[in-house]
Amino acid sequence: MGNSKATHADAELILKLYDLRREAVMRQARDFFGMFSPASFEELMAVMGAFGSKENAYLRQVLGYWEMAASLVVHGALNAELAQDTLGEMNFVYAKVRPFLKQMRNLMKSPEFLQNIEKVIEGTPEARERLARMQERMAEFAKMREAAAKKGT
Repeated sequence: MGNSKATHADAELILKLYDLRREAVMRQARDFFGMFSPASFEELMAVMGAFGSKENAYLRQVLGYWEMAASLVVHGALNAELAQDTLGEMNFVYAKVRPFLKQMRNLMKSPEFLQNIEKVIEGTPEARERLARMQERMAEFAKMREAAAKKGT
């Protein structure tokens, strides 16, 4: 993940990735993932292990999409800085699964699971700072949702 200047081809690839995110089923998957907030490894694995369920398909679709996008960065097909500036949702996705990643890899006997996302997000100080800010925002939103839920009861 070098510091080369973004090219026209990089821009076209970013726009293609954006178009893919707008596909109808992908939007449903992203909506599910946006609302899915596993509080424990067991809660996450309940969905991961629910093969045949819509939630399992959505979870796999979102994780697979962002792992694919990250692999483009890791392998040099997409400019890393441009990706960081435009693919912020990857930080959101990684922040949700990061607390459980080691356990997931161990359980599935898959040490490479989500390794490209991890390389992109953990690969530079700037990317780690973005992740920290995302985690702070997610914690604030969780508090707001909790407060709203208490008001509703």
